[in-house]
Amino acid sequence: MDGYFAADSVVVRALSSRAVGLTYGQRALVTGALHARLFVGTAQHTTHRTSPYTRLGLTARLFEAVFLGSRAEADRALAYAAKRHATVRGSTRVDGGPAHPTGSSYDAADPGLMWWTAAFVLDSVEAVHDALVRRLSDAEREELFTDFVRWAELFGMPRAGAPRDHRSFRADFDAWLHSDAPFLTDEARLVGRHIAGTSGYALPLRAISSPVLATVVQGSLDPVVRAHHGITWGRRQEAAWQAVSRASRAASRVPLLRRSPLTTGRSEEFYKVVQRGERALLARGGVSIRGVSDVPSPYGEPDHVA
Repeated sequence: MDGYFAADSVVVRALSSRAVGLTYGQRALVTGALHARLFVGTAQHTTHRTSPYTRLGLTARLFEAVFLGSRAEADRALAYAAKRHATVRGSTRVDGGPAHPTGSSYDAADPGLMWWTAAFVLDSVEAVHDALVRRLSDAEREELFTDFVRWAELFGMPRAGAPRDHRSFRADFDAWLHSDAPFLTDEARLVGRHIAGTSGYALPLRAISSPVLATVVQGSLDPVVRAHHGITWGRRQEAAWQAVSRASRAASRVPLLRRSPLTTGRSEEFYKVVQRGERALLARGGVSIRGVSDVPSPYGEPDHVA
């Protein structure tokens, strides 16, 4: 069955690339941690503090179902998300900086916050595709933007919640990123640095939790984001990143590799492997993210299961 997005659309081709499908989410999370209201609102509505990768894997599978699945599959994912988000609203219980002080309100149905969620994903898909596959043309960027607006609308965002076009999105996003608004709570910094691989990954499966992944996530970040997270980046790190980027782009030009199921297709099975790895880690008495998964929540009891 046909999905909501055509098989030859830019977004389907981009997310069907394994190089993009296995990296955009981590980059989006590290950058998105800088939006304190989004980060804290999400953190206050989850029971997955001890199993964050299980939740992240579920989110990735939901996103992929809507972008790459049939309409029936996408509709099931959208209904599930709507049910989970129905009561996600409240006020922040920790300071999120001048733009989002303690007591700032949030609501999963807020059009502005819905677009910010989509914007972090769009920004990351653009960045990793440019770096690991090939640079998108201006026309492709506009089409990708349009696809993401439609994606956000499927989750309930009104069209007015998004910028008018890709150029406006890029200008707004970059202005925000280089303003005084981004702010990391203590927990957001711990989570962001861990997702970026600054201290290695506790989960198994080297193909996913490897130094190469850390190089890709950190290297693809805007320097401002690395600076906020205190991620060291020098000539050695940049040389490694450029080498990985060049090798990935070269591989993407080889027809046989482009058609291989190892490099193309849905990534849900990889997400499931990570979830199983986390369950095995926890069963052995391990900790997913030290300083977060093994300490009491600074927010108190979760407002809602998410």
